[in-house]
Amino acid sequence: MSNQTFLYHPKISEVLRNINKVMIGKDEEALLSVVALLAKGHVLLEDVPGVGKTMLVRTLAKSLDCDFKRIQFTPDLLPSDVTGVSIYNPKTLEFEFRPGPILGNIVLADEINRTSPKTQSSLLEGMEETNITVDGEAVPLQRPFFVMATQNPIEYEGTYPLPEAQLDRFLLKLKMGYPTDKQEMEMLARTSGSHPIHEVEAVITRDELIELQHQVEEVYVDSTVHRYIVDLVTGTRKHEGVYLGVSPRGSIALMKAAKAYAFIKDRDYVLPDDVKFLAANVLSHRIILTSETKFEGTTAEDIVSDILSDIVVPVQRNVSE
Repeated sequence: MSNQTFLYHPKISEVLRNINKVMIGKDEEALLSVVALLAKGHVLLEDVPGVGKTMLVRTLAKSLDCDFKRIQFTPDLLPSDVTGVSIYNPKTLEFEFRPGPILGNIVLADEINRTSPKTQSSLLEGMEETNITVDGEAVPLQRPFFVMATQNPIEYEGTYPLPEAQLDRFLLKLKMGYPTDKQEMEMLARTSGSHPIHEVEAVITRDELIELQHQVEEVYVDSTVHRYIVDLVTGTRKHEGVYLGVSPRGSIALMKAAKAYAFIKDRDYVLPDDVKFLAANVLSHRIILTSETKFEGTTAEDIVSDILSDIVVPVQRNVSE
């Protein structure tokens, strides 16, 4: 990463350098997390314990001068523990709203699959609607609002897996993976003294982040790229191994992610290769496989890879525009 950050937008390079100080061998995961942040989306991190999911979120949050909140999801967590609650004040004879952690800018939803669907929904409503409902009243969330949720895929006892309709609320789904031997050796060396996360300082203010998100919205997408996105998404709906393909929300998510990635690469236009790079992380968790496909051991990522190899990447801009 340190040899490639000159390719990126200057402010984003600073964030990625911060993450690189703490995380070793997670360049792509860090980059994709920033893509979701700039695209006003959210990230689901799924992997085994101890591979750095929470550390990635904490480092990204420390790089931003924003309000960071953490929610540790447990089976007994209530929706009001997430959204906040109105408490009666006997002095003023009125109810006062005590905001919950969801009213932060950067929210870490740790082990989201360990809490009940009712409590999960209180977070997912905010992710989709940019407001929450408290005592029947809509409460707007702060800007920016960015959720990174983690879940453990191996311990299913006492967990509540997110339904496919809820998974669709996440712009990207990432897996961390184990480090190589060399990376793990470097990790031990870095953490033998003070943990490097304590040296991370904010490099982007709240207002700067909002402005960067606005600039991402202005990135140009040619109709040929629109066509490529639609072809990829349509491919998931027609694939024989897929029971339910990607919805139109997935098409929009892929376009938004591509615009953010192009902006990070310091371009004001999207290339088809941007879409191709992001497709697996944006589309895979939105696909429901048939029982036969699951039995054969084929994954959603394999399906997306097949579709990418079958569809020709456009190489010429639509000159009629």
